[in-house]
Amino acid sequence: MHAPEPGPELPRLHVRPREGWVNDPNGLCRVDGTYHVFFQHNPYAPVHGDIHWGHASSTDLLTWTEHPPALVPQPGTPDAAGCWSGCVTDDAGTPTAVFTAVPGHAQEAGALLARSDRSLLTWTAGTSFVAGPPFVEGVEEVRDPFVVHVDGHRYVVQGAGSRHGRPSLLLWAADDLEHWVDLGPLLTDDDPVAAAVAGANLWECPNLVRLPDPAGGERWVLLVSLWRWVDEQHELAGVRYLVGDLQPDGPGLRFVATSGCVLDRGAAFYAPQVLPDGDRTLVWGWAWEVGRSEEQVRAAGWAGVLTFPRELYLEADGALGARPARELTSLRGEPAAPGAAIGTDAFELRCLGAGRLRLLEGDHEVFTLDVGGSAEVPTTVLVDGSIVEHFRGGQTRTERAYPTASTCWTVDVDPACLTLWPLALPAAAAS
Repeated sequence: MHAPEPGPELPRLHVRPREGWVNDPNGLCRVDGTYHVFFQHNPYAPVHGDIHWGHASSTDLLTWTEHPPALVPQPGTPDAAGCWSGCVTDDAGTPTAVFTAVPGHAQEAGALLARSDRSLLTWTAGTSFVAGPPFVEGVEEVRDPFVVHVDGHRYVVQGAGSRHGRPSLLLWAADDLEHWVDLGPLLTDDDPVAAAVAGANLWECPNLVRLPDPAGGERWVLLVSLWRWVDEQHELAGVRYLVGDLQPDGPGLRFVATSGCVLDRGAAFYAPQVLPDGDRTLVWGWAWEVGRSEEQVRAAGWAGVLTFPRELYLEADGALGARPARELTSLRGEPAAPGAAIGTDAFELRCLGAGRLRLLEGDHEVFTLDVGGSAEVPTTVLVDGSIVEHFRGGQTRTERAYPTASTCWTVDVDPACLTLWPLALPAAAAS
């Protein structure tokens, strides 16, 4: 694949290779001071297929070094048809990928291990599933294993469900990562909060993490991405969070939800993964293409991008909030004077009043976004090429808009209520 030179629509500050397909963030980890972000990647075409694990690393969450693919499908192995989503965990000092391997069809997928040294550059995959089909009655597909530690024990949570059935999350004991023990479901849609908030046929990309409770102590937060089967086609229906408690359930655990809602209200957010990082929890999501035709995507040679890292937190009312990772302020240049047009394709807005961000092609409005804020609850918008990330009061929207050589960004707001920064890598990092 030889894509043309990138235009202004290609995000340059976010994680994604120059060419090919990108979807779910995987394997988020920090090893010996270096952040590693892996992601679903087809290096050969901007379509979902031949899925590898792409790999980028950073010491500051700003400057990313792209590495060769970490996991590569191999003929005649359990991952012959794709190395799908999963996580990376530390297994007695050995970085270990726990991921969905697809030998042929999705219904044949299971969980596979791959191990690396602490550079995370070269991986050796296992030759057999640690957990594979057949599964319990009512479960036709499983994927996206996520490792979590509870009270000194290691568990794996897997997304599960069936095209014409109900979703569930499977739970495995995995103190010995090579030998998993089936503990039954962690969650089903018999849970009334989960049923009301997260209706689906299959729950994908489960993430289970503890967050500080402003009222004291900690709460468990569960993220699930909604996979639905509609008119014999699959539909990705956004991401939900559930706040709740882990309770003993026989030899295993049961998640009992007390509240939940939509994680991101935009048109382009799916399959997030969290990374506990000291006193905070980071999250990245996948922003897919919205409003580009198949012909446009193939002509560009790329599709999909990961969001900027965000920090998750619980609000006083129990809602889950998100804000840009604190490091991102280092991308800001000198504040620019607000004017009729924004003369860059990467910028940050902070808005304290009513306003709209627009992308114009002459007099034609290609894209518009309400960026209204207030002194009490300001709005932050981060734009990088075609990805637009909106933050206000803990709520987020991830959108897509596609600048060209003949478009310009403009913001309609009282200049006294607006701060505008161009975004670029710090000079030392860029050199």
